[in-house]
Amino acid sequence: MILSGTAIALAVTWAIIEILDKAFPPPLEVVRQTSKEVMDRDGNLLRAFAIPSGHWRLATTHKDVDPQFIEMLIAYEDQRFRDHGGIDPRAMGRAAVQLASHGRIISGGSTLSMQVARLIEPRTERSFFAKFRQMLRAVQIERRLSKEEILDAYLTLAPFGGNLEGIRAASLAYFGKEPRRLTTSEAALLIALPQLPERRRPDRYPENARAARDRVLNRLAVVSLIGNDEADRAAHLAIPKRRLAMPALAPHVSEAALRKDSQANVHHVTLKRSVQQALETVAMDSAKRLGPKISVAMVMADAISGDIIGEVGSSDYFDSSRSGWIDMTNVQRSPGSALKPFIFGLAFEDGLVMQETIIEDRPTNFSGYRPRNFDMSYQGDVTVREALQLSLNVPSVRLLDSVGATRLMVRMRRAEIKTTLPPGETPGLAIGLGGLGISLKDLVQLYTGLSNRGKASIISNGVDDRTKDGTNIITAEPLLQPAAAWQVADVLAGVKPPLGSMQRGLAYKTGTSYGYRDAWSVGFDGRYVLGVWVGRADNGAVPGLSGYGSAAPILFEAFSKSGVGFTPLSPAPVGTMRLRQSELPVSLRRFTPYLAPLVSASVRESPPQILFPPEGARVELSNQPDGSTAPLALKMQGGRAPFIWLANGKPLDKASRKRSGLWQPDGAGYSTLTVIDAVGRAASVRVFID
Repeated sequence: MILSGTAIALAVTWAIIEILDKAFPPPLEVVRQTSKEVMDRDGNLLRAFAIPSGHWRLATTHKDVDPQFIEMLIAYEDQRFRDHGGIDPRAMGRAAVQLASHGRIISGGSTLSMQVARLIEPRTERSFFAKFRQMLRAVQIERRLSKEEILDAYLTLAPFGGNLEGIRAASLAYFGKEPRRLTTSEAALLIALPQLPERRRPDRYPENARAARDRVLNRLAVVSLIGNDEADRAAHLAIPKRRLAMPALAPHVSEAALRKDSQANVHHVTLKRSVQQALETVAMDSAKRLGPKISVAMVMADAISGDIIGEVGSSDYFDSSRSGWIDMTNVQRSPGSALKPFIFGLAFEDGLVMQETIIEDRPTNFSGYRPRNFDMSYQGDVTVREALQLSLNVPSVRLLDSVGATRLMVRMRRAEIKTTLPPGETPGLAIGLGGLGISLKDLVQLYTGLSNRGKASIISNGVDDRTKDGTNIITAEPLLQPAAAWQVADVLAGVKPPLGSMQRGLAYKTGTSYGYRDAWSVGFDGRYVLGVWVGRADNGAVPGLSGYGSAAPILFEAFSKSGVGFTPLSPAPVGTMRLRQSELPVSLRRFTPYLAPLVSASVRESPPQILFPPEGARVELSNQPDGSTAPLALKMQGGRAPFIWLANGKPLDKASRKRSGLWQPDGAGYSTLTVIDAVGRAASVRVFID
């Protein structure tokens, strides 16, 4: 009779559990309501956002936590966790006996499953009914989740004082690190806190926290796991007495990631946390030194992959006096002289000048446009190298007048750069001195072409849609030919660093916009490009602001503290070199601008044109009887004799009146052939030698 009665009672109980299980399932969706996170390229947390209730609750799995912590937790809280079905009768019986004999709770009988039940459905009163409901929920949870998933729920929801929920939030707040590697002392503290999270908060009640930690270390099951010596050593370590701020790096990028996909809980970007943290620190410190209302923005990109590894939209996102919420990496402002390297690059590409070509820096009138240098003085005759290094305005405009402002705009469009001109204006000579708008991000993208042998990479932080398919690519058309890009980089690498900055092999250029509103500096090595903007977000003038004095020191400091290794600039392409002035052909020793009205009156010939090889030709050289390759025949028409032929910027021979020549390539690959006539007109083709 007793056995049959017991069987009937068990059957009824089981039937009730089945009915309740289907009618009242546990609210497990709470476990999925976690903070939104922005992760860097290596999976490190850049920024987290609190859930609507204001709590920090970071999604956590047992794989995210130190394995020793998991074993210590089970040993302390629920030794038979892996064996029971949600309720541990032995633990419940022990707790009941202790309560009856001592008149108070000595040890709890709750399993980890029961604790998860309490966390997903907090009880408002302490009663036997509430306990029974918790036990029922524990059984329901065990039927739905694996043991690992139950652990994950506990690790995500457990309270740690204040608005901290879950072990990741607690570890970041109290130890400043993810819980992947915890010391024994840290693990014991995190095990102790959820039992009485408010009364044991180490930032408010350090003695209570220490005592609770030591009780964990003294539990026999824990000691048998970690050993007496390790328990004694851990008990002598200090307790953290302050709470750290949660990670809040890359605020502008993080906000953009949430706007792009508001449903996702985890967002991945291309930034690197160590680089981002270093750049933000430099930006904040620099802005404070420069004065009130001044902000600093920076973008650092990998010129090869196009990945942005550091992006600072303002010096301090939360500083309203500097309008820190405005992302200045995307705002179009005048770049000042920062576009000059690309003017010189086109002139090198066309064979109009070499580095040691003499060019005039004197007052000049370009059909009513009279550019003046930044310091209002003139240098007279200078080399092209000096003109770019000193950022002289008149030589730059002379070259832009020859290569064409529209052509410069076309090259920038090749690099997928967006610019704006003043309303109603067409591209003119003023764009060479900052007469257009461009964003810092686009300027950095433009400079990737100088770091990457003339090929610009479309840069992206993984959030902005700067590429069609979401992947970083190199633009289809080169920004500059490799030889011209090398010549520009070689010149910029010779610019002296700002006073007090260490020379680290950077090539860089500065720019200052009209009215002292924007200061720029963009630097690069053989792998990374870093752009810096300094100014006021409200476009106000800042007396004394300059690219060299304000932005360049930040550039060098940020590059140094970013932690990226230095990569040497690309070597010169085959056949490209820096020639002394005495080695230049006569027509390249001094720059003589091509003036169309003058030439049409005195020169009847048409401009020179290369007939063979044609542009883009793929040429396979034939072999001679002795085994060597035969030279390539060159043919041209038009122009005024004598003519100078150049291969990759290097003269092939003395000036000749013939409209043909021979060229012996140094090796396979792309090469640029240029012919220059007696009045300085040039024609170029790019060919590939098999």
